[in-house]
Amino acid sequence: MRPVSRVTPPAGHRGAVLAGLIMVLLLAALDGTIVATALPTIVAELGGLAHLAWVVTAYLLAQTAVIPLYGKLGDLYGRKRVLQAAVIIFLVGSALCGLSGDLTQLIVFRAIQGLGGGGLIVGAQAAVADVVSPRERGRYQGMFGAAFAAASIAGPLIGGFVTTHLSWRWIFYINLPVGAVALGVLAATLPTSGSRTRHDLDWLGALTLAVALCALVLVADLGGNLLPWTSAALVALAVAAVVLLAVFVRIEWRAAEPILPLRLFRDWVFVIAGAISLVAGLAMFGTVTYMPLYLQTVRGSSPTASGLELLPVMGGAFLTSLVSGQLISRRGRYRVFPIVGTALASAGLLLLSTMGPATGRAALYVYLLVFGLGLGMVMQVMVLAVQNAVSYEDLGVATSAVTLFRFIGGSLGTAVLGAVFAARLGDSVDIGALRESGRIDPAVFMRALDTVFLTAAAVAALGFLLALLLPERRLRESVAAGAAREQGSMVHTGDSLDQVSRCLWGALSREDKRAVLTRLAARAGLDLRPASTWLIGRFGETPGADLDVLARRFSVEPALLHGAFADLRDRGLADESRVLTSAGHAALERLVAARRSALGELLADWSPETHGSLADYLRRVARDFAAQAPA
Repeated sequence: MRPVSRVTPPAGHRGAVLAGLIMVLLLAALDGTIVATALPTIVAELGGLAHLAWVVTAYLLAQTAVIPLYGKLGDLYGRKRVLQAAVIIFLVGSALCGLSGDLTQLIVFRAIQGLGGGGLIVGAQAAVADVVSPRERGRYQGMFGAAFAAASIAGPLIGGFVTTHLSWRWIFYINLPVGAVALGVLAATLPTSGSRTRHDLDWLGALTLAVALCALVLVADLGGNLLPWTSAALVALAVAAVVLLAVFVRIEWRAAEPILPLRLFRDWVFVIAGAISLVAGLAMFGTVTYMPLYLQTVRGSSPTASGLELLPVMGGAFLTSLVSGQLISRRGRYRVFPIVGTALASAGLLLLSTMGPATGRAALYVYLLVFGLGLGMVMQVMVLAVQNAVSYEDLGVATSAVTLFRFIGGSLGTAVLGAVFAARLGDSVDIGALRESGRIDPAVFMRALDTVFLTAAAVAALGFLLALLLPERRLRESVAAGAAREQGSMVHTGDSLDQVSRCLWGALSREDKRAVLTRLAARAGLDLRPASTWLIGRFGETPGADLDVLARRFSVEPALLHGAFADLRDRGLADESRVLTSAGHAALERLVAARRSALGELLADWSPETHGSLADYLRRVARDFAAQAPA
């Protein structure tokens, strides 16, 4: 296989490229949560309250089916082309959603939107590799993670504001101008990668999984509502789901590049982490779907106000995601966080099940905050646990599989909670009249919603029991320092080298620059100051570089660089024209070798000698030891 080459755009275009990629990322992140606060308004206009969950489920199902394929499609046909295609599909789906005349149309069009949305995050992250060097990738991936998290938090608020002041249809139309600008920027500035990597795409596996999930969701949605549990149609659906899942397992067993390699299930950490991720997805998407109904129907909040009232959930999850990452990096232990997190999430959901029309605003915020704080301790820690457990060959696909489980949990969970909601309503009101009106008495609604949150609390409690079974293994340094600190809940590409790069450079970018350069010189056996060590690397990359230009570019005091140059000149490592001498080149090679050795040690048991792709990668990036100037 030939690797996809990186074609760096001109320096003046890089900012435009990254702006376009961030716009694409924002589209995907916002659409995951922006629809939540508009759902009560949508069903009030279109009807179909009993099937409200499908507005969310259809998007998640379609997204889940195609996410594992987009990374390989980008390698096969070029990331620029595939990303542009995903944006176009997403925008077509958005336009159709805004034009929907009934709930059935909206559900179908949301599925189309999901087919494009699945490629936005994967495509945007993968495209970063085409425009920035490995040494800068950690910084930009962190920027993307922060943008994704911020958009996810702002989604309900923006959705509520747009619904209140314009129309619910504009939460979909708003994607069109942003997407059009992003398409134009990417078309003009995103480079086309050179060579391609051949893949055996697991189309059949992805399709079989999608159909099996659809069958399961239909069983949950229709059972006890439109169809009796013992009806022939429902039994046939259930049997079809089981058979399709068995067929999926057989396909994955034989596929050359399966979307979910069965060998991963031999690892107990992967099994438990996947199950916990599924539970977390259920809890997150289910709560974000049904809380706006309570806020608007029972409390009488406007869509904008309900968006503000959801901030404790999103903000709490964001906060503990960051804090847990910092603590894991420092202490090297991760098992306690999913245990505490699932316990808090269960408690928060249990508290939410006690809500009523008279529940105070302060109490409501506390309940939501408890749930959000718990959720944030689970999501990214499961990624870390899996990355720390699997072999290098499975690193990429195992990381993306955790995300896959989260989306499967969201798809099934939203449908299951929707079925519980509709069944509970059916005990109190006439479902036929409900479908026609889309309106219900707040007291009756509250009784149904209590059951929804109780069910979610029981599932979260199952997550707590699973977390108790999660083994804790010695952390690989690069993963502990890199993956544990990742922000947001971004989809991960299925490439192992990309995961190593993300973790490695994320860790190195947070180290003290002077300390790194001091250790590097000592390791190379050179008695050099940090500034002198850094300047050797700069002269090796750009012979004759102007010191004042370097000082401005890297925000370094000019006097520091002039002093470092004098030191190198006096030692015979550089001449008056700021070019390395033969002794200087020898010193540079010793520094490069020391850097390569140090990076190899950070990879722990992922030995470069064992994995050729890692060895090639370390050789390419070892000269980047001078990427950042000492303070």
